[in-house]
Amino acid sequence: MENAERVSCLIIGSGPAGYTAAIYAARANLNPVEYCGLQVGGQLTQTTVIENFPGYPEGVDGNQMMLDLRQQAERFGTDMRDGVIVKADLSEAPYKLTTDDGHVIAADTVIIATGASAKYLGLADEEKYKGEGVSACATCDGFFYRKKVVAVVGGGDTACEEALYLASLAKKVYMIVRKPFLRASEVMQRRVKEAENIEILFEHNTLGLYGENGVEGAHLVKRKGEPDEEKYDLPIDGFFLAIGHKPNSDVFKEWLDLDEIGYIKTIGNTPCTNVPGVFAAGDVADPHYRQAITAAASGCRAAIEAKNYLQEHPSH
Repeated sequence: MENAERVSCLIIGSGPAGYTAAIYAARANLNPVEYCGLQVGGQLTQTTVIENFPGYPEGVDGNQMMLDLRQQAERFGTDMRDGVIVKADLSEAPYKLTTDDGHVIAADTVIIATGASAKYLGLADEEKYKGEGVSACATCDGFFYRKKVVAVVGGGDTACEEALYLASLAKKVYMIVRKPFLRASEVMQRRVKEAENIEILFEHNTLGLYGENGVEGAHLVKRKGEPDEEKYDLPIDGFFLAIGHKPNSDVFKEWLDLDEIGYIKTIGNTPCTNVPGVFAAGDVADPHYRQAITAAASGCRAAIEAKNYLQEHPSH
């Protein structure tokens, strides 16, 4: 503990939740320290235009909006730092957190806003072709596939949304669906089925990808393990993953209550976790909405709760 840096409010993560928490915490004189993580600005920096955030009638570039939020948090005195929290000890207050360069922080309150990351199938070819035909974000990369042929993996609402978005740009969109049905809501299913250039490949799994200069096709198997199993190659220019997200909560799993997927559980309608003085905000604790505006709102609530907690538990 001797070498630990003492802070009253540590914020982990830098998406809309982390930055909004920082704005509120800084304005409440909590002198917050914010570690921005691997993806500074969060998932929205992967998006082109955000059109559904109130106050931007013409839409706003994702990177620009995150930069605006960051500058607002800095203006009120947030200590912004690059780096990742790699270890947490939440056994007693002050809570000890260790950064990737070995720096230890003793924090009276912690706001976890580490977000979620897109899931991959786990194929070696996904790594091989990352950025060369493999993407987990249609809105970021769809533009590059105008008049081309693409495939979307997944059968839920996200997959349908991605497929519909890509259908507005690409010549043809295949949906590769493991099950014999879509899990998506009725309205999304209907839209996909009505789209002329979307073809759904039910009961299909991806075995791999191929191509000399980037993705040129996918190795597929239909009805895997069945007597009528069929393997074939599907020529495509782009391969989009839409099989869900994994919350970035592993560092805290020893101490915090998580659901079966790994989302941090919060108490009632609050950002409070099962550890007093530790709060969760944004997508790391939100399997349902996953929007910039709901993340920002939860960051505000977490900062207000942190302030209340510090007033009730003055540090020694």
